[in-house]
Amino acid sequence: MTRDDTPSDDAGRTGVKANGSSVDPVTLEILRNQLEGVAEEMGEVLIRSAYSPNIKERQDCSTALFDAEGRMVAQAEHIPVHLGAMPEAVDAIRQYDPEPGDVWALNDPFEGGTHLPDITLVSPLAPDVEGGPGDGEEILGYAVSRAHHADVGGSTPGSMPAGAREIYEEGLRLPGVRLVRDGELVDDVFAMLLANVRTPSERRADIRAQLAAHDRADERLADLLERSGETVLDSFGAIIDYSRDRIETELDAIPDGVYTSEDVLEGDGVSDDDVPIEVTVTVDGTKIDVDFAGTAEQVPGNLNAPLAVAKSAVYFVVRSLTDPEIPPNQGCYDPVSVSAPVGSLLNPESPAAVVGGNVETSQRVTDVVFAALAEAVPERAPAQGQGTMNNLIVGSREGAFTYYETIGGGAGATAESDGIDGAQVGMTNTLNTPVEVLEAEYPLTVERYALRPGTGGDGEHRGGLGLERALTVECDATVSLLTERRRTRPRGIAGGADGATGENLVDGEAVAAKTTVDVDAGTTVTIRTPGGGGHGSPDDRDPDARAADRRDGKRDE
Repeated sequence: MTRDDTPSDDAGRTGVKANGSSVDPVTLEILRNQLEGVAEEMGEVLIRSAYSPNIKERQDCSTALFDAEGRMVAQAEHIPVHLGAMPEAVDAIRQYDPEPGDVWALNDPFEGGTHLPDITLVSPLAPDVEGGPGDGEEILGYAVSRAHHADVGGSTPGSMPAGAREIYEEGLRLPGVRLVRDGELVDDVFAMLLANVRTPSERRADIRAQLAAHDRADERLADLLERSGETVLDSFGAIIDYSRDRIETELDAIPDGVYTSEDVLEGDGVSDDDVPIEVTVTVDGTKIDVDFAGTAEQVPGNLNAPLAVAKSAVYFVVRSLTDPEIPPNQGCYDPVSVSAPVGSLLNPESPAAVVGGNVETSQRVTDVVFAALAEAVPERAPAQGQGTMNNLIVGSREGAFTYYETIGGGAGATAESDGIDGAQVGMTNTLNTPVEVLEAEYPLTVERYALRPGTGGDGEHRGGLGLERALTVECDATVSLLTERRRTRPRGIAGGADGATGENLVDGEAVAAKTTVDVDAGTTVTIRTPGGGGHGSPDDRDPDARAADRRDGKRDE
């Protein structure tokens, strides 16, 4: 059962307009912040309750609130590639007619997921509020969490095999399955999930942390309904309308026109051949259409990306080029349309392998859309950042451990500032695993973790520096790498120089950008990440800034 959100004729509610679509501005702002606070608190519960370093330290997870129609109302400031694709997952679960007391799990990239390690939980919110709008049976919204689990089975530890040719190699695939019914865990479903992963105790704890986050969302929504009643529900649509109005104003200020760009991925893990991505961006008043016709057909390897991932990347670019104070929700997405041919790299058909599409292809989509819109708003667009997540996975085939990390690099410079050094760029927003935690939790030793001097592209504003991270594996293990920008440099903009490429080494020998290899105890794996592109002519750089770079060891000369 869901709330009927059709416009109301009841103009007597305090602060509600006759069309039922908005509340007064002061109340709206208060409730918006409270709802975003609920999403943030969900994230805090998940992070603090999780067991794996990937979630509790790196914070590779995202949380959000949706209304009864499946529209995102509020999100925590987490992972862009997670959040932009969440509406697809909610739409998929709503097709199963979820009921109050349910929690549904999903990771199938062809049914609303992104890639298999990202397990999404969706639960209807139906608080029982005495004297309020909630009766415990009517669905008033949905709580959603998405977390990257360090192993979900498949052919290699970490579930990110570089040479995968079909999704079955990448791990356990979950269409919508009911994990909780009437508030009770469905034991056989949970047991089936845990039987198909290498680190079941870690997965059990992390999924329970997600469930705890959903319990908190239900509690906090009930609290809001007790305090503010029906106005909370009226605010859902008003918040979305507010963001839509503001984003349309921003888009209207972008010059109308058709803008194009293209770039490549450096092979798909099966072949080293470049994989082209092409985009045509049409800005027409308050609408923007992004079309990926001309992009490569889906590839044999795992760089295919579900359309939801491409949408996430486009939404991220649009949000980055518009006012950051606009509340992020469904209203920001409504004026944006995204399309890609069925059977292409960005809209593949099952059973295509996709695990790298979420982490690497999404980054290149971000690059090409930024580059296209740089023609329209050059003062807002940054130079290219490192354009990769530098995925490193080390694990035991016996299931003793699985370590997963995305490693930062150089951010692109902007018209106003240097690029950030050693940062997560684009579609990811995680932290690193602290050295002390990494060495305590895994049979790994950190040999080096440092910035790479001179890797940021020169310019009036310098690109950010890449990183070098070297780990010695203290036991026999399997290492998987999914990386990019090892032969194509991140581009500078407005006369700025390109950033440096990255490099992967195993015991000092260069290996491919995408590789899976079994290693012996004592092997050292080194990841050197790309720098960001520069912005503006190097001749215009402030001499004091150059001197500071030399003093701080950020330049070789």
